[in-house]
Amino acid sequence: MSELENDTAVISGVVKWFDPSKGFGFVVSDGGGPDILLHVNVLRNYGQSSVADGARIELSAHKTERGVQATQVHAVHPAQSSQSQVLSDIVGVDPDVVAAIPIEPARVKWFDKSKGFGFANAFGRNDDIFLHIEVLRQSGLSDLQPGEALALRVIMGERGHMAAEVHAWETVTIQNAEQGEN
Repeated sequence: MSELENDTAVISGVVKWFDPSKGFGFVVSDGGGPDILLHVNVLRNYGQSSVADGARIELSAHKTERGVQATQVHAVHPAQSSQSQVLSDIVGVDPDVVAAIPIEPARVKWFDKSKGFGFANAFGRNDDIFLHIEVLRQSGLSDLQPGEALALRVIMGERGHMAAEVHAWETVTIQNAEQGEN
């Protein structure tokens, strides 16, 4: 556990499970060892209130009397799962076209994980933006809370505007700041 002796070491792993209603979950380190506790407050400091099971994560952690705990999240990458459903509204949409769509700031109006969808209000738009659970999962998220700030790439779906890509607002602003520094 030499990487845990120094909080500055970045540990890579996979989210074993995370339950936003409980406020915690666990990460399995690529380097082995005990599961790493990931508390929702550490995740919120990164700018997200949830993370999808199976997502790749980079974090700093330290060993305590109660086990290993994450102290900082550095990056979250969506799970690379072939089981992910493809939405009919997004089938055939070129990923490069989606990537070229400007990011829009928005806030979650409501989201119901059990129903698998919700809506967001994008700034400067009068209509709601549809949010589907599969799009969240593809972006490394698992749940959203009302009022949560998002960065969306919006397309016109069969039933109206929908998010084709969803990110926590803070993660996009952090990535843009880092790219600006380079």
